[in-house]
Parts: sequence; C-alpha cells; structure tokens
Amino acid sequence: MQQKVLIVSGHTNLQGDSVANKNIITNLKELLPSSTIIDLGSMDYKFDVKKKEQQLLLDHDIIVMQFPLFWYSWPSTMQKWVEDVFTHGFSHGNTGNKLKGKKILFSLTTGAGEEAYSKNGFMKHEIGEFLYPMDAVANLAQMQNLGFVCTYGVSYSMRSSKKDEIQRKANEHAKRVVEALRSFELTQNV
Repeated sequence: MQQKVLIVSGHTNLQGDSVANKNIITNLKELLPSSTIIDLGSMDYKFDVKKKEQQLLLDHDIIVMQFPLFWYSWPSTMQKWVEDVFTHGFSHGNTGNKLKGKKILFSLTTGAGEEAYSKNGFMKHEIGEFLYPMDAVANLAQMQNLGFVCTYGVSYSMRSSKKDEIQRKANEHAKRVVEALRSFELTQNV
C-alpha cells in the first residue's frame, strides 16, 4: 500500500523571494505527484484548523515539513500552524492520539554553509541540535520521526550570482527527500 504524503511548506514568501524552497516544492510535486502540498505562507496566518488542517493530517500517513531555517528554527508561519493545529485533545493529551504512528520528515534549507553547523563552526552547533524542539513536537504527538534532509548554503543573498547552483541543490534536495521516504517504505515492507 502506498503511503499518502502531505508536504507542508513553511516558507513565509514561497512565491516571492524563494529560490531554493520554491524549487524544492516544484520538484517534489513532480517526483511525488500524488502528494498533497500546502503553502502556509500564502495563508496569511489564517488556518481552518478543525475542518481543513487537522483533517489533512488525519488523511495522510507521512508529513514532510519543508522550510528554510530562520533564526535557528522553522519560520513563524510554521510555528503558528503547529500551535494552532497540534491542539490538546487532537495531537496530545489524554485523548490526543490522532497523530500517533504517523511519520514526519523534516526537510530544510540553510543560508550558511555546512561547515558553519559544527561544534567548531560559526554556529557552534550541528544542524540536528536546532531540530530538537521539532523532534519534541513529534514525540509529544507520538509520531515517528524519520529524521531530516538538509541542504546548506542556499541563502537568498547569493541568488543573483549562484541561481543555477541553488536550483541544482534544490533539485538534489527533492530527490533526497523522495529517497528518504522510499527508504523508509522499503524497510517497513520487509
């Protein structure tokens, strides 16, 4: 049985100033044509929680959270979506087991290069450490965290001189997301 995939784009202006994340979403549409994609940035922080957003989560087996790392976290629009949608009694709490067993994959981009995300690098932390709060959300909701796919060094400030390189990295990123999902499905069907 093929798992249903929901891709949640957290970029605050996907259709405007994004190169990498926009290309990742475009490529994921092509590589996973049966997936559902929602663009949180286009919703102006207004979510139809009960009728639409929670139902989307219920209707899908795997959730891919696609976002650029903003200030060491996911963007504010994604944070607001999680706060509004992952409610007590739905995702957690005594009766909040609606997401139990669903899979989640974090798919992110950074402006800084990979070397910056190390104990000795500029950020003083590895990228996985910045994802601890997201892992905690998945854990509270009793979801299975499939890990993360990260592409480094795709800052909007570099786009004019390196647009082709950013697009190439975005294409590769989308392929790695699909590989991660397929790898998970293969291990589950053994």
